Amino acid sequence: MPFTQIAYRLRGFLVSLPLMIGLFSFVYETEVDWLIWPLGGSVFFLGLVLRIWSQQHLHYRLKVKKCLTTTGPYSFIRNPIYIGNMLMCLGAIVTSELLWLGPITLFYCFSIYSLVVRYEEDHLLEKYGESYQRYLAEVPRWLPRTIRFRNVDLINRYFLTSVVAEIHCPLLLLPYVLKEFISPWFGH
Repeated sequence: MPFTQIAYRLRGFLVSLPLMIGLFSFVYETEVDWLIWPLGGSVFFLGLVLRIWSQQHLHYRLKVKKCLTTTGPYSFIRNPIYIGNMLMCLGAIVTSELLWLGPITLFYCFSIYSLVVRYEEDHLLEKYGESYQRYLAEVPRWLPRTIRFRNVDLINRYFLTSVVAEIHCPLLLLPYVLKEFISPWFGH
């Protein structure tokens, strides 16, 4: 089994490793709550909004016939859900008060998702052929070349079902809220 396929199958577990470090480590915490929680919450919320917007177009967890998605955030970048995931991970790490772990988390998540994307692109190229090849040539993988306001469709008929499909995501912050409440018990 290729390494990229292993990364694809284990992506949720692999990406959670820095989150576990952030949850159980108290080393070099930044105790500036007036900054940490608004900043971490905002970055997390931005990632969540990107996931919901992406979900409306991708229909990953929705009971809808799948097709090559090139609208919404997919008209700017090929992997908006993974970028949303990286933002949510970064937001969670910021709320863990381990700011030093933020750049490490971004680099780590980017590395894992880069492997995952290589596997997915091969699969989608087999599935969609020439139309996906054109999409690869037109739309960048991670950073948009330009912002074109065609096919943006911020809210469509799948908005509510997409919100429901992603409603579990804010639960990711719950352990960090609990960490904040119990950390005084451990002298931190």
